[in-house]
Amino acid sequence: MDSKLAPRILVVDDEVTARVSLAEVLRLQGYDVSMAASGEEALSTMAGGPPFDLMLLDLKMPGMDGLQVTDAVQKQSPETVIILLTAFGTLETAIQAIRRGAHDYLLKPCPIPQVLESVREGLTKQQHELRRRELVNRLEQTLSALVAVEQGGEELPMLSGTAEQPIQVQNVTLDPERHTVTVAGKLANLTPTEFKLLACLMENADQVCSPQDLIRRAQGYEADPWGARAIVRVHIRRLRRKIEPDPSSPRYIINVRGVGYMFSSNPDEA
Repeated sequence: MDSKLAPRILVVDDEVTARVSLAEVLRLQGYDVSMAASGEEALSTMAGGPPFDLMLLDLKMPGMDGLQVTDAVQKQSPETVIILLTAFGTLETAIQAIRRGAHDYLLKPCPIPQVLESVREGLTKQQHELRRRELVNRLEQTLSALVAVEQGGEELPMLSGTAEQPIQVQNVTLDPERHTVTVAGKLANLTPTEFKLLACLMENADQVCSPQDLIRRAQGYEADPWGARAIVRVHIRRLRRKIEPDPSSPRYIINVRGVGYMFSSNPDEA
């Protein structure tokens, strides 16, 4: 397996022997493996580099337990596949793990072939989901182009501006040329549609954009108020999950009730 393309895996376990042995087995399979001795160290490791594809996570640890780490990872890196391991398994904790987004729940001591099989299944599931999103994004773009052609209107810009210079508002930086978004230095994995909507909002920081404006500027076609509101609401919710520290109490993308959305340059006002 090419090391440049090898899936990145984080092994989190407070027991040194279990942590090191499992990491070594995974490295022998060609994976790019890192280790953490606690939930807190795991989150710190994730914040300091590219996202991990998969995490093997012990349930019972001092400090943050596996379920708490799972909740934090779902907010910080929702694409990361989580496999929980525990020597104290119960039906209740298994149900909680799955409900909180874990891919699998394995009992220690777990046979190595079973662990490897779960890892392969989790990574395959992740690749299928990424592929599905890519196809959905392409379909959205195709439908947008078809609507514009059917309406026979003038060609509208995909973004409200064409500047190649990065845009920074608060600690969010959007680079149109590289097509990247970073939040406090951490890369955010946005779909093309999410990127265009965020660009529209950031280029017009502190100005309220209606859902129809956002559809027109980001997607290049006209939509009725009800349809635009329904479409944009979904994308805004996904955007908040990826860039907001607390999506339930946003500090960047603010909802102006009955009017639209704006990107705030002042966290205190937000």
